[in-house]
Amino acid sequence: MISRKLSLLIILASLAYVGFGQSTDEPRNEPRKGRPDIPGTFLVDFGFNIPFGKNGNFNTNFWGSRTLNLYYQGEKRLGSSKLSVLPGIGLGLERYRFSNDATLQYKAGPGGLFDSLIFVPAESRFIEPNRINKSQLIMNNLDILLDLRFTANPNDPNRSLKVSVGLKGGFVYDSFTKIKYRENSETKKIKDKQDWNLNQFRYGVTFRVGIGNFNAFAYYNLSPIFQVDGAPKGTELNTFTTGISLAAF
Repeated sequence: MISRKLSLLIILASLAYVGFGQSTDEPRNEPRKGRPDIPGTFLVDFGFNIPFGKNGNFNTNFWGSRTLNLYYQGEKRLGSSKLSVLPGIGLGLERYRFSNDATLQYKAGPGGLFDSLIFVPAESRFIEPNRINKSQLIMNNLDILLDLRFTANPNDPNRSLKVSVGLKGGFVYDSFTKIKYRENSETKKIKDKQDWNLNQFRYGVTFRVGIGNFNAFAYYNLSPIFQVDGAPKGTELNTFTTGISLAAF
């Protein structure tokens, strides 16, 4: 299943490459100086995830709750204006580190089905006490984004102020909990791949501001982390992500 979804990513990225390579306003017979002659932009975001709402036992460590986004965006300038549209696609890799060394677990509900989600101490996963290094929830997403950008000086974008707002939507193609611990002087990991009643689709709004290829970004996730009827008791969370990004090509 994962390989098919990644194949879809490659196909869509290739289509974006071809389509926007033909629509760029810069003549194709004039190579861009100082950079490869590739249409569009590869964007790398690094940021921190901040859950907010009713957290129940979803208590996270700020420095350990990170996002890495790897995106490709095309760009189409709107006539001779300072505005441009940037559709894109890529991977959004999110992780949340629990500050209380808890982890997720299913328990039996009505009818004996293991569908009720709870937090339990990570030590309960057959690990000796006081051996936990960290416990995380990890979600890997395939994202599609669409930005509207203002460039103060479109004729010199590498040194110009840029401000953009946009929309981003995607789906979770991989999710698991990970517990890192020490045993007999060795560092070991336990990974448990489940959907964890996570909201399989996400959508939200983005904001970017910067100069040239360097900018700060923010993303507000309008969709909750967990499904409405599947969240752990007392947990109703959305997320806010902020950080820095670097554009290449």
